[in-house]
Amino acid sequence: MRILVLGSTGYLGGHIAERLHALPGVRLLRGGRAPADDLRVDLAAMTPAALAEQLTRAEPDAVVNCVGAVGGTALTLAEANSRGPAALCEALHAAAPGARLVHLGSAAEYGPTGIGERTAEEAPARPVAPYGATKLAGTLTVLGAGLDALVLRVTNPVGPRAPRTGLPGRLTAELGRAMSVTPHGSVQVGDLSAYRDFVDVRDVAHAVVLALGLPGRLPRLLNIGSGSAVPVRDLVQGLVGAAGFTGHVEESLGKVGRSVAVPWQCADIGAAERELGWTPTHSLRDSVTALWAADGAPRKGPGGPAGADDGSSRLASAGGDPR
Repeated sequence: MRILVLGSTGYLGGHIAERLHALPGVRLLRGGRAPADDLRVDLAAMTPAALAEQLTRAEPDAVVNCVGAVGGTALTLAEANSRGPAALCEALHAAAPGARLVHLGSAAEYGPTGIGERTAEEAPARPVAPYGATKLAGTLTVLGAGLDALVLRVTNPVGPRAPRTGLPGRLTAELGRAMSVTPHGSVQVGDLSAYRDFVDVRDVAHAVVLALGLPGRLPRLLNIGSGSAVPVRDLVQGLVGAAGFTGHVEESLGKVGRSVAVPWQCADIGAAERELGWTPTHSLRDSVTALWAADGAPRKGPGGPAGADDGSSRLASAGGDPR
């Protein structure tokens, strides 16, 4: 089976590509902008015709689209999250209409939900920011494309190699810098009171593998999360514990960013359990322990320990939201 992973050098794409590469009978193809990629693909800029030429040569049986932007201008978000899936769907119609497409969406597409509720796939989508809105546009394009396509709406992924564009990766880096000076310093973060549904990145990769392997047509949209919501503060405390940091985590008092509009997020994952036979196997503790082990060891630069002289670090932009 020839499987093309678009965005394989990214966070989710990297874990998915690793999982697929280890499977017998899979010929993994990597598509993206990196020199080592099998296909040089830029979904944000390529014409559908140019992309179709690449797909014709690759002859994929399935495509996993992990390309996306979580930050930048509204135009950057629209190009990666909305235009990209549209170009891909048009190219697949022309070059590989029988290929299965697994597209990674985001729980940010849902927007505000009731406190204590688990959000099911049929819930209305009311995103509150350009990221969620552009991801929703991409999802709607994929769902309406008439392809053998499935969208996996992923909640907040945590685990090894987390990018610094999100709270887990940023905090890991800040703790590493602080620990390189002293385990008794301080780290400043934003408001941590929002509740989020954290899912291990390795469980996300497993869901993609199952979606690719099951015969027949699948439901068009499935939530992939842990099925429970915890305060963002729990994530921070877990990372602090994994790091052995004995200093102070100083939390700001005022809420900022998406935490104001979306204080609660929790996915109903019952459909994924029924349709894919998938359940998350890693706890939040597993996730943060693996994240710290992979990325958090204090590092020293050529001039000595990194970090402030007094062992304090500031995570000013955390905002209590992993995104």
